Amino acid sequence: MIISIRGEHLEVTEALRDYVEKKLNRLDRYFEAPLTSDVQVKLSVVKDLQAIEVAIPLTGVLLRAEERNSDMYASIDLVVDKLERQIRKHKTRTNRKIREEGGKRDLFKMETSPVTFVEEEEDFELVRNKRFDLKPMDVEEAILQMNLVGHSFFVFSNMDTDSVNVVYKRNDGKYGLIEPAIYK
Repeated sequence: MIISIRGEHLEVTEALRDYVEKKLNRLDRYFEAPLTSDVQVKLSVVKDLQAIEVAIPLTGVLLRAEERNSDMYASIDLVVDKLERQIRKHKTRTNRKIREEGGKRDLFKMETSPVTFVEEEEDFELVRNKRFDLKPMDVEEAILQMNLVGHSFFVFSNMDTDSVNVVYKRNDGKYGLIEPAIYK
């Protein structure tokens, strides 16, 4: 596992780097083969809280977790626990799908120890379906519309790219834009 660690408004000390690498390397036990993609880690201080964001790109899925705490080491522990839960959930779904399709091999290591995990199965209940017209607008107008309706995100037709985009309000008070990737 190749771990790329960067600090934002925070100096990444050698002790902090070692602790992050030690904790994240524990996740290797869940995979058949070593991860070939770079694991991105961002350590920062946000509103007097120590924050960590981790992104692990896998084939067909991106595992991402974020935690904030008054102590950076506690944040690291919490984010690794969150990632372990995500991996177990993804592992369960992936291996079940492979078995149903008659696959010969699991993508993830099967547990051989007497430790048993409770299978985390969620019921996704759709409680509302909304349909609306997408008015072509630029990003600034979409942000204004989002703030007008008081939502944390807004779906719109981007007049500059002729595609459906989403603007959203980030935890730091700034805004983000989600655009579809065009594959050719």
